[in-house]
Amino acid sequence: MNVRRSWAERGRAEPWEGPALRRTREILCAGARERTLEVGVGTGANLRYYPPQVRLTAIDPDPAALAAARERAEELGLVARFAEGDARSLDFPDESFETVVCTLALSAVEEREEALREMYRVLVPGGRLLAAERIVRTGLPSRLWRRRRDHPRRAPREAAAEAGFRVGHHDRLFFGRVERMVAHRP
Repeated sequence: MNVRRSWAERGRAEPWEGPALRRTREILCAGARERTLEVGVGTGANLRYYPPQVRLTAIDPDPAALAAARERAEELGLVARFAEGDARSLDFPDESFETVVCTLALSAVEEREEALREMYRVLVPGGRLLAAERIVRTGLPSRLWRRRRDHPRRAPREAAAEAGFRVGHHDRLFFGRVERMVAHRP
């Protein structure tokens, strides 16, 4: 008998995730407040971790992933707004959100500094960016990269600081391959 269990019934975020990544999602999403934008929602791995008072808007460039996230939100009883969108050009007015959450999505964006500037723009002063991002490794020596800011080994917190954020807490997970950070728009 093949019984399809919902995401909510399975009791975990993603079948391939380990406890450290699930705990990271839980910690970051627990810090979300009021109007929250999740950039790169994917299939909705973070949805189960948001506090009930959060008014969530979630974007992703992939319509199929958004459909899966909508389904997951329904299964969890979570009311959220989903929209197709690009992190480099957020279709929201300035100062629209108190929190922006981005987990493991910035490394897929070619111009991550541009995406971070957009996240900064849509946050209210004092708003928080809660992120966990891969630090991409490459076999190419750094002298082959045209500009330091484009270097794939550059820590996400450096790019966030350059976009104007004040980085508070940050640490590394998974042998330094993922950086977790909490940053504020001054």
